[in-house]
Amino acid sequence: MSPPAIALAGLTKSFGPARIINGVDLTVPVGERHAIIGPNGAGKSTLFHLISGRFAPTSGTIRLEGTDITGWKPAAINRAGLARSFQVTNIFPKLTVWENVRCAVLRAMGYRPLFWRSVEALPGVAERTEEILRSIRLGHRASLAAGLLAYAEQRALEIGIAIASDARVILLDEPMAGMSHSESEHATQLIREVTSGRTLLMVEHDMAVVFGLADRISVLVYGRIIATDTPERIRENRAVQEAYLGVAAA
Repeated sequence: MSPPAIALAGLTKSFGPARIINGVDLTVPVGERHAIIGPNGAGKSTLFHLISGRFAPTSGTIRLEGTDITGWKPAAINRAGLARSFQVTNIFPKLTVWENVRCAVLRAMGYRPLFWRSVEALPGVAERTEEILRSIRLGHRASLAAGLLAYAEQRALEIGIAIASDARVILLDEPMAGMSHSESEHATQLIREVTSGRTLLMVEHDMAVVFGLADRISVLVYGRIIATDTPERIRENRAVQEAYLGVAAA
């Protein structure tokens, strides 16, 4: 039996006297779409920073597909098979959409700067870039500066950059933030398609998206996970309703 995609054990993170993550245990099987929800200030983004290497934990362990990555740097974790997006869109606004994706493809394929060789001549790069642009439905925007894309398109581009690394585990931090209802519906379908065959760990406040996309949901409150279950059981969980979902869950 293969190890889980992500396994957190006794994870804590303190900033001075303030403990933000307080003993998190979580297991995400390979191929699962898993959502983390909770009120503002619960520690969701901090938890993502720990898993992706932006912060080192105060204590506890983080395993990626069975490998202990506790304290690894983000670049090393990415090479090990994990990619993430951020709450604030993280793209190169002055580069074209094509160039943004191509940068990620070049890194994933192991190419380093070669000043004496044209990037257009590198085998497989253009084909892989085009494939990703088709998958995120931005092929028609390839020559446009990324900063000129609509907001929802920029978020789609960021997802494309994440999957360009061929990461097996994808972390998405509030991918629907700032989107309209119709944009969220489109983005949900896009995420479902591009994460097929991958493991997805997602932080999201849009409950319609969470309950429609996630296989399981974990509820984080004051740095602790108070429940992990299927969407149906989370919706019915009285402790979750009191802590976060409230009347909307009824």
